[in-house]
This record gives sequence, structure tokens and C-alpha cells, in this order.
Amino acid sequence: MNAFFTTFDQGTIIHGTKRLSAASLAWNKHQTFAGVSLKNLLTGEDTDGMLTCHLVRIEPNMSIGRHSHPDSLELHEVVAGSGVCVTQNGTIPYTPGTMSVIGRDLPHEVHAGEDGLYLFAKFVLLKS
Repeated sequence: MNAFFTTFDQGTIIHGTKRLSAASLAWNKHQTFAGVSLKNLLTGEDTDGMLTCHLVRIEPNMSIGRHSHPDSLELHEVVAGSGVCVTQNGTIPYTPGTMSVIGRDLPHEVHAGEDGLYLFAKFVLLKS
């Protein structure tokens, strides 16, 4: 795991008067996609459903398959590793420093390269 990613994996989450150690939060295997793990840093419960924030770890040569989020705008920030994000608009190379905005209900998939892929993924609820 990249040192920068580890810093956030073990960092502090401050929300209002609440202070939480990210290290105390569990990594969870994705329910649908093998080789993908998530750490939920900020949940909809914390923000009245308006925002969620997750650390995402995709093992080497594994993928988050094609899916979309009908009510959310999604932001991927690539922290370490490499891969690609595929949308109907084309293929986006994912390397550290890349930020990709995925529109509401835009089908997409993410494929990790040989070194795996580490992301911050944030979801903002869009009102209809």
C-alpha cells in the first residue's frame, strides 16, 4: 500500500464535533466484485444521505464491473497504482493524481493494473 494512501487509511475523520480514527474502521469486501475492498470513512448516516466517502482498494488485475449510480455524482481520486475507468465517453487512464468525475447514472467500470489500484471515492447525492 502506498504511504500516502496509508496516511489516510490511518488518519482522522472530523465531522462536526465528532472525531474518529480511520484506523478503527474495518475494511469490507465488496459484496459484488471480487478483489475489491472498501473502507467507509463517511456514510450517508453521517450526512443525511448527502455525501459518502470511501477508500477503495482493488487488487492487481481485478475490476469493479459495469454499474451506475442513479442518484449520485461520483468523484474518483487516484492515490496509487494504475488502471483504467471505462465509460461510454471513452477510457480514462488511472494513474496517481488523476481525478475523474462520473456523472449521475453514467455506466462505468474500473480495472486495476498489475500493481492494483487505490482510490478515494466520493458520492454526492443529486436531487431530482
